[in-house]
Amino acid sequence: MSEFERKEINTVRRQASRGKYDRETVFGILDEAFLCHVGFSVKEQPFVIPTLYARDGETIFIHGSSISRMLKNLSDGLRACITVTITDGIVLARSAFHHSMNYRSVTVFGKGTLVEDENEKVRALELISENVLPGRWSDSRGPTKKELDVTSVIAIRIEEAAAKIREGGPKDDKRDYELPIWAGVVPIVQETREPVADDVLPEEIEIPDYLKKFYE
Repeated sequence: MSEFERKEINTVRRQASRGKYDRETVFGILDEAFLCHVGFSVKEQPFVIPTLYARDGETIFIHGSSISRMLKNLSDGLRACITVTITDGIVLARSAFHHSMNYRSVTVFGKGTLVEDENEKVRALELISENVLPGRWSDSRGPTKKELDVTSVIAIRIEEAAAKIREGGPKDDKRDYELPIWAGVVPIVQETREPVADDVLPEEIEIPDYLKKFYE
């Protein structure tokens, strides 16, 4: 199926026309970002934790300390809600009531499974690393057995998902267009800058090419 099935849990209700359910849009937003927020509930207490992630087909991988409350609970099959938001601009209307944001967001629902196979675990960690900075994994020391033992990787199968997108300029009330007030969009762009070397890095070690491509 090219679209995620619309169910009660993932149907966009407020500004429903902004909702998108096709996999191309949902996966495109997920693949552009690397930071998500994971929501889950333990004994009726909700938690929302930011963490790095990577998508692999219909699965999202997250990782962290093996004693993490989030990962310990998700490994038991607890359902999670994962959100990703990319902010594209501040929308300034003539009326404060109509101020808004341009954004692209995704909400994903699914159950967590502990990745126990060591090879699959390493592969998931590589995917997360490469999602943040392509090329870095092969240019760094891989995890040791001890490091793997204290790290948990959770695979969350995407069961339901929806994207929500707001774009364009402000939408004022008709009578407000005559007000002498500036209106428009302030674009927001995430950028990287030239890396700052570690204080103890030998001078002969130059910035690698894959990193230059990341900020130039």
